[in-house]
Order: sequence, then structure tokens, then C-alpha cells
Amino acid sequence: MNDLFKEKAKDWDANERRKQLSLAIGGCILQNVELGEEMHVMDFGAGTGLITSQIAPHVKKITAVDVSESMLEKLISKMELKGKVEALCQDITAHPSGVEHDLIVSAMAMHHVEDTENMVEKFAAHLKSGGKVALADLDAEDGGFHNPPSEGVFHKGFDRGEFAAVLERHGFKDVRFVTAYTAVRDNGSYPIFLALATKH
Repeated sequence: MNDLFKEKAKDWDANERRKQLSLAIGGCILQNVELGEEMHVMDFGAGTGLITSQIAPHVKKITAVDVSESMLEKLISKMELKGKVEALCQDITAHPSGVEHDLIVSAMAMHHVEDTENMVEKFAAHLKSGGKVALADLDAEDGGFHNPPSEGVFHKGFDRGEFAAVLERHGFKDVRFVTAYTAVRDNGSYPIFLALATKH
């Protein structure tokens, strides 16, 4: 598989805007999801672990899932994650891991997945009954966030109502949204939601 993030991984964590965004999303997850020391969490599209690092102190184990080997190499090199995190370089939307988790988190990865219905279906398959999702991504926008267009971007954000309907179709209940952050760019402001839901 072509690693679209190979070059970007080198200085991914040095980007100040990205750090602010990740801190805001991670903080929003910590505020809205009850974490516990027995929990096994999946971080979908974990990248270099900017969200994983914030959650790891509060849970038993995190499986960091990404299709970019170079990003995951950066993640597993972080000393604070040793013993807490396992990396899985795999497209779980095509090849499920067969492991059920207590919680799936994701930050700004879903717009890189073409088939949203299949992705949410696979999230449900990777959760225990009563397991939760905390999924952050862009509200529907005009395409200006990724300007010029980036390879591997399939969605200009998501409409909250439509995304809620997808979650409900695949067995999630108690769906709610909070605004985790608003990214301010030269060409406008881009709100980022955190979708929260529980598997039946």
C-alpha cells in the first residue's frame, strides 16, 4: 500500500496548528467519555499518536491503527507510550482485526475513508456490546480546508444529521455531537465535531 504520509511523518508533530487541534480534540474526548483503567481502546487513524498520548494514561491498553507505517513508527518510538500501546498497520475497514474494544476514538481520519457506511459498520464490529465511539472530523465544508486538494481526501467534512443516521443504521444509540474545536484559516473557519455514541 502506498504510504501517503511517509514524508509528512518526519515533522508531523512539529506543526503548531496540528498540535492545537489534537490537544483540543483529545481534551474534548477526556471531557465527554468516561475512561477506565481496564479499558482497551482503538485509535483509528492514530497517526503519530497525538490523541493516543492523551488517552493512554487513563486506560489499560490502546491499539493504534493506521495504514501509514511511517506514522506508526513515530508513534511507537515515544517513550511515554511504551507498554501501553500496540501498533496495527492495517486497513481494518477491509481486513477487520477480529478484536473487540471498549472504545474507538478517531481524530481527522474519517474523511480519508471513501466508504463511510462500511467504516461505521466495521467500527461496530470492533466494539463490545455497550462499547462507545468518540469520532472527530470536519463539519461539512466547501473544500477549503484541504486547499489545494490532497490525495486521499474523499469527503469535504460530514453533515451531522447524515452522520448520525449512519451511526444509527449500524446499531449505535444515544448519538450526540459536541464542537471540539474550530480551525481558523486564512480562507475561513472550520468547525470540528466530536460524535459520541454507544453500541446497542
